[in-house]
Amino acid sequence: MGRLVGLPAANGALWVGRELLLGSWPYTGFPWARLGMTQSESPLATLSSWVGVSGLSFLIVFAVAMLVESVRMRLWRRPVALLVPAALVLVMIITPAFPTTAVGTMRIGAVQGNGPTGYFDEREPYSVIQAQTAATEPLFGEEMDLLVWPEGGLDYDPFQDPGLARRMTLIANRVEAPLLANAATGRGDENFNTSMLWTQDGTAEQTHDKRFPVPFGEYVPDRDFYNAIVPDLIGLIGREYTHGTNPPLVEVDGTPVGLAICFDVIYDEVIREGIQGGAQVLVFQTNNADFRGTDENLQQLAFARMRAIETGRSVVNISTVGRSQMISPSGTTTASLDADEAGALLEDVELRTGLTAGVVLGPWVQQLLLWGGLGALLFGWWRARRRL
Repeated sequence: MGRLVGLPAANGALWVGRELLLGSWPYTGFPWARLGMTQSESPLATLSSWVGVSGLSFLIVFAVAMLVESVRMRLWRRPVALLVPAALVLVMIITPAFPTTAVGTMRIGAVQGNGPTGYFDEREPYSVIQAQTAATEPLFGEEMDLLVWPEGGLDYDPFQDPGLARRMTLIANRVEAPLLANAATGRGDENFNTSMLWTQDGTAEQTHDKRFPVPFGEYVPDRDFYNAIVPDLIGLIGREYTHGTNPPLVEVDGTPVGLAICFDVIYDEVIREGIQGGAQVLVFQTNNADFRGTDENLQQLAFARMRAIETGRSVVNISTVGRSQMISPSGTTTASLDADEAGALLEDVELRTGLTAGVVLGPWVQQLLLWGGLGALLFGWWRARRRL
């Protein structure tokens, strides 16, 4: 039983430990290549709503390692012994999503402007907001509760550019709803990647700053050290974003909306904080212009779909250049825009309440697997030493 269960469990726990290390270190890490996140379109995705994404990674490795051990142990000679791995795989496939409670809908418009938002794109003054405005025009006169623009959907800081602020106020009044927009903003000597809920009266009291700016993309850690090695590359990153600390939440007419800006979607704590703060729907704003022609956007959409299933929430994932999608709590795409095309979505998005087991237990599962894997490694080392 030790080889069939204990060894695969140790392998799974150590795998998760490796994912947690790469996802948190160095410089806040980058948890992009987590095994659990690959299952957004498989029957296993619903398991994330019970044990979180890390728990799903563990179960996949555990099941595969158990099957490998079954072959190595020649269990086909003892068919009864195959019941254990077979039962595990069956349970993993048929487990339904953890239930959450539907509490109505919110009519959300989301606009993909397809403007010149890449880092090296040539652009005229205000060309980004012009592209966003043009793509928003089909929504003028439509009823909605919230209008969403993507990360980088503004050319400048609207808190310091009165002309840009007036344009945003006009848009909010044309759709008769607040505008959730995003821009680089400055406060004192610090810069932030900021999402703001711009209201019809021209104010934005609710904001959220990106929690995990990308190292060597949005800021340069230990800049002097790396500048001495590759000054030409480091010199391309002129703006230093500061890590945000405010909650990833805004409230729209009494309904909490959870936020994640671009790659923040891959950090569990950002998503969990929004859900535990009462978010009934999730909105992810992103700018994929620098990844045109790659599969990066499709991978990010897969993460968004996993978050919908894990949390039991609808997700609005809006990009500057696509693809953009609205996703139901089951992970089904309900509306979409193709890449490299301007367009707008308008849907009644389902609102839900309740915490899934994956949200509540996810951090505990991670700690259990992290320390359990290390404990198993030490135990195996101790056993090997005793046999010498």
